[in-house]
Amino acid sequence: MKKVSSWFQICIFLAFIFLFFVLHLALPDVGFSEQENRELTQAPKLTVDSSFSGQFTSKFESYCSDQFPFRDSWTTLKARSELSLGKKENKGVYLCGDDILVEGYSKPDFKQLDTNITAVRNLAEKANIPVYFALVPSFAEIRSDLLPKNAPNDSQKEIIDYSYEGSGTINIDLLSAMSAHSDEYIYYRTDHHWTSLGAYYGYAAIMEAMGKTAPTLSNYNREMITDEFYGSVYSKSGISWVGSDSIEFFVPQREGTKVLNYPSDEAVPALMYNMDFLNKKDKYSMFMGGNTPLITVNTENTDAPSILVLRDSYFDSLIPFLQDNYSEVHAMDLRYYKTKLMYSTLIDYIEEHNIDEVLVCYSLYNFGTDNNVFLMGQ
Repeated sequence: MKKVSSWFQICIFLAFIFLFFVLHLALPDVGFSEQENRELTQAPKLTVDSSFSGQFTSKFESYCSDQFPFRDSWTTLKARSELSLGKKENKGVYLCGDDILVEGYSKPDFKQLDTNITAVRNLAEKANIPVYFALVPSFAEIRSDLLPKNAPNDSQKEIIDYSYEGSGTINIDLLSAMSAHSDEYIYYRTDHHWTSLGAYYGYAAIMEAMGKTAPTLSNYNREMITDEFYGSVYSKSGISWVGSDSIEFFVPQREGTKVLNYPSDEAVPALMYNMDFLNKKDKYSMFMGGNTPLITVNTENTDAPSILVLRDSYFDSLIPFLQDNYSEVHAMDLRYYKTKLMYSTLIDYIEEHNIDEVLVCYSLYNFGTDNNVFLMGQ
């Protein structure tokens, strides 16, 4: 009887494997995952070089994982199983009270961090104009109390202080600014970015450090434009049963403000708010149209200074606030800039465009891990 039962289990197992093998062959490959907001691995080409180097095997493994039939449903099932067994997290994301998803912070490799700090210092030494430096802490630092006691979550203050100490710049304390409003909706519950409210508090702190004035919060007419936003932490976690976030904007694009996007060498007219993204999974990209090498903003304040901002996507939701303080805003993302728009150096760009101030503003995680920051120091 035991032998029959064993054979029955083996047959079920083989049938399961065969079914998903057939489905894998029959279903078309998916190019982009809306759920995870990323490009999925496509079938690699088998060559002699890739076979002997091991690249084919590695890419084929990623391909099978990314193109597994009903991948999103299996990811959700895994997350439910993990939590039902008493685990507090899935894929490094913790489900906390009020449907808040929190991803713990791990210290970066200090070799990369030191390289990036040196690049910022070299920029400050060469620029001959004020260079400001602002690192944005994540929700895990501001609300570390939400995480389980033994959850891995290194001190972000320690890394921020270390980065500022060697930067040679005018440093801006965003950690204190965000901590002062920790009980407000300043970070999305399902995404790694700050909310528009969080961006305002960051903007106010930056302006104060620069000796400028930010309008008070009561001066803005806040408008919620969607309450159906599910962000990157949601996508990573597989915890797909939590509630959605809402997105607000505070500052309309002024009538005299002109925005240009440089996806390549040629400028394309753009808007501060691309509402088309509200119909997509990546709704945060409605701010400035998402990741792009360079965006320039020209305002009506022709007597105000100009600024170059070296930034990641956190800063996109802050840019609209700057219409009141600058004549020109040049927002550059070095992750994409280096392959699209090559000036010899950033100093050349600063001189050619008569930039008055430079702001380096990154999320702490990206600053510690981005291997494109070295371009600042050239």
